Amino acid sequence: MLYIVWALPALIVIGLLASGRASTLVAAGIGLLVAMVVALGAAPGGFQLRDGASALFRGAWIGWIVVPYILGGLLFWQMAVRPGDAAIPVESLRRNRQSRRRLLFAACFLIGPFSESATGFGVGIVGTMLLLRRLDLQPVYLMAFSLLSQTMILWGGMGNGAIVAGAFSRSDPTMLAVNASFFQVALNALWLPLYWRMAEKAGIGASCRECLSEVVWLGGSLLLLIAATRALGPEVAMLCAYGPVIVLRYIVDERPDAGQLLDAVRRMAPFALLIALLMATRLILPVRELLLQTGRLEPFVGAPAWSPLFHAGTWLAFGAVICAFLYGHVSSLGSQVLTAWRTGRLAILAIIIFSMMAELLSSSGIAAALGEGINSAAGGGALTCLALVSAAFGALANSGNAANGLFMSSQVSLAKEAGLNVAAVIALQHTAALALNCTSGSDHAFRTTEESANAVSVSRTPGSSDICCQIWRIRSACEDSTLTTRSKSPVMTSQATTSGILRRTLMTSPPLMRSWR
Repeated sequence: MLYIVWALPALIVIGLLASGRASTLVAAGIGLLVAMVVALGAAPGGFQLRDGASALFRGAWIGWIVVPYILGGLLFWQMAVRPGDAAIPVESLRRNRQSRRRLLFAACFLIGPFSESATGFGVGIVGTMLLLRRLDLQPVYLMAFSLLSQTMILWGGMGNGAIVAGAFSRSDPTMLAVNASFFQVALNALWLPLYWRMAEKAGIGASCRECLSEVVWLGGSLLLLIAATRALGPEVAMLCAYGPVIVLRYIVDERPDAGQLLDAVRRMAPFALLIALLMATRLILPVRELLLQTGRLEPFVGAPAWSPLFHAGTWLAFGAVICAFLYGHVSSLGSQVLTAWRTGRLAILAIIIFSMMAELLSSSGIAAALGEGINSAAGGGALTCLALVSAAFGALANSGNAANGLFMSSQVSLAKEAGLNVAAVIALQHTAALALNCTSGSDHAFRTTEESANAVSVSRTPGSSDICCQIWRIRSACEDSTLTTRSKSPVMTSQATTSGILRRTLMTSPPLMRSWR
């Protein structure tokens, strides 16, 4: 009976999300209250109100660490891409199968994950969709290919999930990300054949030689990404590894002349400058140490420290300010900051609340006791069961942070009880928590296309009428397709947040779309 009481916070949150009767934020808040009551009343050891307050503050601190990633990423995307006509260079569309296939691969496995890494919030989905609509795909295939941009979500949102998971598991986030990246290699070995089959069905098949080329490009990119993660950390690894790969792919496929190359350089300038700055702060040791120690705050032992001048989110915000000055949009900077906050606030609050809940369960000893009980009852199968539950919960909440917050401590305890490699189990748990996040992106995109038509139609931004027509065309076609079903559950907080950023991207980025088109 006591084990059921200890499991109540997780069970209640899962039940609320599965029922569709509560948003992620509401479910997290209720779970936090239940966790507080259970920790104070039924913890296996002595757990006083003072201990509870300390756990809450520690959890809030862990959640705060990722806030600059979210707000900085959103602000940089808004200021660097929209007003400056910045874009990622891609091959111009030629009416032949090879050109179409190469654009498809670059969008799904290179450009989409790169966009997702910079901001999170499903931006990779909309970026991939905007590229792939040039191929005149059926709506079902357009959506399926766009979701492939989420398969590298381990590095999404500047890798903030690895930072939070490292704090929950009391492990180094860089090594956690490196270990989890090998699971990502295995997953991509499964995603690639699925991509080949979908491409064949969509009428964009390829020869064995082209498929082998895709294996080489993806494998080489993953190896470079793992090396960058080890050297630079999970926050900036994807940007620093995939940025040069995308440029190289563009040069190999397009073979641009001097004018086209200069235009591509101009459009890539904000990203190139950001990547150069981030690499300099990580690789130049005197600069790294100076930035790490200046203003460093570490109020809790074992929790992430905050070095404001070293934090990647700070550099994203700095890049956004520089872009505002360069492009002459300083007057809009304040409103864009508010827009970034409105877009990300619900996700930020949910992360902080789940972090507080996780710290309560961990500090009170409940997570460890649950791990021991599950290990006694299920033995070696307990790890697999919790990983599967984490994957399902991550899909429901559209957040790996939420799943890790509830289950990471128990998984660590299970690993220790069973005498397993703790680092490998932590990596498995983190991968499982993220694995099904891409499946919840389809509802985001459908709702985005539905909501965007009215929003874009009232926008005075040049080119908005064309965007509006495209949105309505995709929406109508998706509704007419017998292969597409729409979720009937209420919009959860995180889903609404993703829809918000996708809608704003569609509304405010016509120059980006013109350059992609």
